[in-house]
Amino acid sequence: MATPMQDTHDLPRDEMVDHESEKGSDRQPGSATSNDEEKASPHGAPTEADAKPAAAPPQGPPGGPPPDGGLAAWLQVLGSWMLFFNTWGILNTFGVFQTYYESGELFITTSSNISWIGSVQALMVLFVGALSGPIYDRGHLRILLVCGSFLIVFGFMMLSLCHAFWQCLLAQGFCIGIGGGLLFVPAVAILPTYFRAKVGLAIGLAASGSSMGGIIYPIMFYRLLDEIHFGWSVRILGFTALATLIIPLIVMKQRVQPAKARSIVDTSAFTDGPFIFFVFATFVGFIGLYVGIFYYSFFGSATGLTSPSMAFYLVPILNAGSVFGRTLPNWLSDKIGPLNVITPGAFVVGIILLSNIAVHNLAGIVISVLFFGFFSGIFIALPTVVFVALTADKSKVGSRIGMGFAMAGCGVLCGGPAAGALLQGGKESLESGGLHWTAVWTYGGVCVLGTGVMFTVLRVWRGGWRVMVKV
Repeated sequence: MATPMQDTHDLPRDEMVDHESEKGSDRQPGSATSNDEEKASPHGAPTEADAKPAAAPPQGPPGGPPPDGGLAAWLQVLGSWMLFFNTWGILNTFGVFQTYYESGELFITTSSNISWIGSVQALMVLFVGALSGPIYDRGHLRILLVCGSFLIVFGFMMLSLCHAFWQCLLAQGFCIGIGGGLLFVPAVAILPTYFRAKVGLAIGLAASGSSMGGIIYPIMFYRLLDEIHFGWSVRILGFTALATLIIPLIVMKQRVQPAKARSIVDTSAFTDGPFIFFVFATFVGFIGLYVGIFYYSFFGSATGLTSPSMAFYLVPILNAGSVFGRTLPNWLSDKIGPLNVITPGAFVVGIILLSNIAVHNLAGIVISVLFFGFFSGIFIALPTVVFVALTADKSKVGSRIGMGFAMAGCGVLCGGPAAGALLQGGKESLESGGLHWTAVWTYGGVCVLGTGVMFTVLRVWRGGWRVMVKV
């Protein structure tokens, strides 16, 4: 780029001619003419250098730099907040469905089978992101919003008619899960195009919508359950999702669209060592994370540590704690780096899960749930920030986020169902009514602690052994 202080070698050729003519009086007579004759081509034809056009200045980012604020940018945060409210917010509600299904009022099956409903729903939210990411990159934000919103509302309406396990698996696990997957990646991929310095804060504020969804939906479901029973309770949840999903359809607008279509899979990601290592670490972390999300409510109910009503309220308490866990750490990540925040957070989550082995009263479980809610929020909000930081080519952020969560999301299938199998310990344990909670909390805690170790390795890999470095 030219500056006011550049020398004549950086000027276009036509400007150089004018510049030289202005200095003609300072030259010796005949010197300029002889030099020009030596450089001129025969018959006055233009030289090869004359035929070359001036080099174009380097292009900036598509659409210009992110505005990093303003009405349009913050409206995207509002729209993303609503998408989180109806994706992770609904997913974080599954703990109350787990407890309700365990009662046997709708159908009778094992804890492990019930967990498959929530696990498939979570996997669909994450796995479908592998498709919705590239679709978003092609500029089809509106299609994703319409299709995802329809599937979530339709899934709730179908769930209200279910009376068997397989029906709930299809409606709640697959239909609502796929709808959430179509909405999740746009909710986070659009924000880095509107924010740069404040991207962590913007994503954290948007991700807090999942916490509010995890507070409002469980309370609505439980309070309506005794009044209008399961069917209409679920229908009202569907109408709530419909009302809140209209807002993103109105306010969200894709600011930057890639110049050319990209492949469904970014193959360069598989040769990116730090990216793949982080995906694997997050995969292991999701195993333990969903043990807590699925089983805290049933833990309180089955052990008698809480009343039946209080067991349902543990889920809103957990998500209330995660409101701050999905905003404050993201704000801090803008200052010190996301890996410096998510690494100690993983160790704390693992310790909290292991500490449930020693919980024997109401106060203990409430404190455990609050702390788990706060620090587990890091696993929802910060991986996106890390994926952005690990992606050198920001035009591939949508594809990388989708791929990363699709692969890491497979850990969900190893979380809830495996913990349910450990909980009941086989057929003999199920017949005797024995529940092995120590095995459940050990399984979840050790997995998350292992993730903390891997995050530490990645942090050293990226930033070295220095403590005061932003990574």
